[in-house]
Amino acid sequence: MTLPLVANISLLFAEVPYEQRFARAAAAGFTAVETWWPWPTPVPPPGGEDFLVDALESAGLRLAGLNLYGGDLGAGVRGIASDPSLRAEFDANLDAVVAIARRTGCPVFNTLYGQRRPDLPDADQDAVAVTNLTTAARRLGEVGGTSLVEALGRGLNGAYPVETAADAARVVETVRGGGEEAIGFLYDTFHLTTSGDDLLAAIDAYAGLIAHVQIADAPGRGEPGTGTVDVAAVVDRLWDKGYRGAVAAEYKPTVPTEESLGWLAGVRHLQPLA
Repeated sequence: MTLPLVANISLLFAEVPYEQRFARAAAAGFTAVETWWPWPTPVPPPGGEDFLVDALESAGLRLAGLNLYGGDLGAGVRGIASDPSLRAEFDANLDAVVAIARRTGCPVFNTLYGQRRPDLPDADQDAVAVTNLTTAARRLGEVGGTSLVEALGRGLNGAYPVETAADAARVVETVRGGGEEAIGFLYDTFHLTTSGDDLLAAIDAYAGLIAHVQIADAPGRGEPGTGTVDVAAVVDRLWDKGYRGAVAAEYKPTVPTEESLGWLAGVRHLQPLA
């Protein structure tokens, strides 16, 4: 048995336009992909949902992960879940995500927490985030999905308050404490390393909360082997602690994507490319 290997097509295969990356991923041997929210609005444009489903089906791929709408990522926004002024946008996006989940069977959904608004008390923003994450866990759980909480690298994402494994675990445990179980921790090697976490210690401490894994080296967010992250040791420890979910390649290749995949040969427990 091996852990499923997933290509994040928001970063991989960026040599070609987004709509061509599905076929490129399949040609490289991937059987599943994940993606950030593909559209600049909380609700897909007319035909957008069909485009995504058709692109997956045409390439023979499964959708293994999807981000909820996170605002204008290019402008530095990192989520809307904690912003009380964007509750309507969050709800509309969640409706769209649930519809995609029903059609694709996608299992995990990353809900970026959102950055601090300096004009509002932190406690008020946290309360809104917990409410929205609780709703996401309930609704996604009803269609077989799991909502994810991701820590983002310190110093790279503005006033984003969830930076470490412990920060993410507290959010997950708060939502689970309210009775919703379909929520977990998204363990990302690049972000956690950037925030100063010990990657193996984080697995040991929070293995029971980890619901999805993303791999990139650090610093730089390139493919494994370009930085300091011991990806083989991370995957070994995840396996030893009982993790059996997907591992996504979510890095910025420093060479053409297909050439960047050589790191896989040195990692046990990962599904080989076809």
